Amino acid sequence: MLDIQQQNGEAPHKIMSRKRTRSRSEENINTKIQPLMMSYCQPAPFSDDEAAVRAREECDYTQKITYEQALNGEAPRPVRVYADGAYDLFHQGHARQLRQAKNAFPNIYLIVGVCNDELLHKMKGRTVMDEDERYNSVKHCRYVDEVLRNAPWEHSEEFLTENKIDFVAHDDIPYSSETTDDIYGPLKAKGMFLPTTRTEGVSTSDIVARIVRDYDIYIRRNLQRGYSAKELNISYLKEKKYKFQNKMHELKDKSKRVIDSIGERRDDLINKWEEKSKELVENFKLLFEPAKLRTIFSESRDKLLKALTPPGSPTESASTSSEDVEEEIDEPPRKLRRIY
Repeated sequence: MLDIQQQNGEAPHKIMSRKRTRSRSEENINTKIQPLMMSYCQPAPFSDDEAAVRAREECDYTQKITYEQALNGEAPRPVRVYADGAYDLFHQGHARQLRQAKNAFPNIYLIVGVCNDELLHKMKGRTVMDEDERYNSVKHCRYVDEVLRNAPWEHSEEFLTENKIDFVAHDDIPYSSETTDDIYGPLKAKGMFLPTTRTEGVSTSDIVARIVRDYDIYIRRNLQRGYSAKELNISYLKEKKYKFQNKMHELKDKSKRVIDSIGERRDDLINKWEEKSKELVENFKLLFEPAKLRTIFSESRDKLLKALTPPGSPTESASTSSEDVEEEIDEPPRKLRRIY
């Protein structure tokens, strides 16, 4: 650093001050000039691809690796670990198992074997995904370095040597075959078995059980998405039934959306309706209070008496006593007397 400063003919403190006075805009320009680094990821190769063949040929399998060497990171080459299975409906339980295998030792090359349809249908039963779908599901898992198609059910010496496998990773549950109760037994005896742990509550069987349990829901959903009754293997009547149920659910959803769109206005409408109803009741009660009823009754009686009693004829004397008037009022009208 000193030689560079002396060649430039500047003192060290002047160079430092020059760096401090650098404008922020210049730093931004320099940052923009730097090219952007793009990340690039590839799926794992199949065992017969060039990259996998080259990795296998470069492996010196004559150098045997013990468990202690692999665990302590003292292996002279990458440790080749093999995991196998059906990997049907590839899920997080599969990914977790492969991650355990990949992280068991430092510097691991993970090979994953996937059985074909013919072998699985014979040994385990029908799968949901076909073999090509299962191969490609595993191929795109980040922990996998190589995918071996048509994986065997048992692991012979020839198979282990051909693929230069140091350890086999699998859960520690015994898996039987026609010749043995546990196909991983010989590997355990040789110290070549690497146990992994299953994720509780997550398995292909659990996923299939959920689909069977909610069968009607998934049928209706797929019909709504355009699948035909033939593709879903259901009858014409069932198709119409499920379509009718879809229509009913659509109506329910629309009604719910309308109600939700009203929002707070519902409360306002209810409050206004209650206020109006209370006002109507109060007005109705006011019409029939006791005082009002007495007033209405007396007014009606006076009108009735006036209608029945016409005004009397004028008398000879202009000054008629009140007693005479009362007597005349008490007497019934002449016309009524004649009637009686």
